[in-house]
Amino acid sequence: MQSATADVFDEAYYQRFYFDKKTSVVDPGHVQRLGAFVCSYLQYLRVPVKRVLDVGCGIGLWRDVVGKHYPQARYQGVEFSTYLCERYGWAQGSVVDYRAKSPFDLVICQGVLPYLSAPDLQRALANLGALCHGALYIEAVTREDWEQDVVDDTLTDPRLLKHPAKLYRTGLQAHFIEIGGGLWLSRKAELPLFALERAGP
Repeated sequence: MQSATADVFDEAYYQRFYFDKKTSVVDPGHVQRLGAFVCSYLQYLRVPVKRVLDVGCGIGLWRDVVGKHYPQARYQGVEFSTYLCERYGWAQGSVVDYRAKSPFDLVICQGVLPYLSAPDLQRALANLGALCHGALYIEAVTREDWEQDVVDDTLTDPRLLKHPAKLYRTGLQAHFIEIGGGLWLSRKAELPLFALERAGP
């Protein structure tokens, strides 16, 4: 299976999955609740957040959430879609090979990784490790989610690749400690965690 190409993410794609209320997968209330959880938990853990990277930022739903919880933080949106970069002014790039001069305190990668082939996914996970020295929030539909009917297939893009959860976890564990709820703490952060704050051994 090949990674999705840039032409997939055109105006019609965003009309279907974001702008048309009948077919949209976007729930602004969900993003607000999710953002409150992510930011509040990082504040509890005392992860300093001054620079935020939203890679695959879409229409920028996280920008306002980050601004509310971290008003002094600098938000950087990066998008693969030429259409969105022209419409919103995002930096153009891919999670597979986007580079920055210095790592970020918080990296957000929501709904992006299942569009990648297995080799590109592995490169992306390693790249996320290089881009982040604080916390990473990941949302990715896995094979198990499809098998257990967690996914609403009337709304979810059928082009998503069904990678097993183990593939994601194996790639991330080299660089991060899983702390639950889609959150991962960089091994470079050197913040103390209680044993039961870790999602695994």
